[in-house]
Amino acid sequence: MAAQTQAVKRGAKVSQGVIVSDTDSFIDEVTEEVRRDRLFALMRKYGWIGVLAVLLLVGGAAWNEWRKAQDTAQAQALGDGLLTALTQDTPEAALAQLDQLPTDRAGATLVTGFAKAAQHLAAGDTQAAVAQFETLATDAQIAPAYRQLASFRALTLASTRSTAERRLGFEALLQSTGILRLLAEEQLALLDIEEGNSDAAKERLNKIIADAETTAGLRRRAAQLIVALGGSVPQAG
Repeated sequence: MAAQTQAVKRGAKVSQGVIVSDTDSFIDEVTEEVRRDRLFALMRKYGWIGVLAVLLLVGGAAWNEWRKAQDTAQAQALGDGLLTALTQDTPEAALAQLDQLPTDRAGATLVTGFAKAAQHLAAGDTQAAVAQFETLATDAQIAPAYRQLASFRALTLASTRSTAERRLGFEALLQSTGILRLLAEEQLALLDIEEGNSDAAKERLNKIIADAETTAGLRRRAAQLIVALGGSVPQAG
């Protein structure tokens, strides 16, 4: 009898454990189902944001690749056009070809502008070359260094302008950097000589010689001018 009672108790415990286990499993299934329902609801509500983000990323990458391909094609077309123009038999024919090249970008304007100025000089039309350089010098889309170079070339070619006007232009270039600043100083020394002010010219030329950025050729020219003016060049060391 006692054995039967213990068996019944053990059976009850087993049944109770099975019931508890089934209840926990049911609760877990319900909880997981609720989570899935919430997730699907959130996806239906906000899923378009993720899709839009993916589309924007893919579209941006495609646009970037297309733009790079366009830039490459335009650069190649510009290079081919320049090569064709510069291999013409006459400057006039070269200028006609250069006029057909696109100038809708700063790089294209810069390259074709200097090429046109060179062809004007080859044709003996200095005034047209000066006008071309002045156009480049005032183009805000071109980098300042190239604008300054164009201004320098225009000033050195504009021999018909007054000394005061050229001096003003070269003095403005003294604010530039590198060799262009020293070349402007040299031109100012030449203007001093033109005006008969040899002392001022020698002072400028000595400054050029003493400058650490002066090239060997420029230093040699400055020394020769000082000697020609009756001055003496200081010995190095």
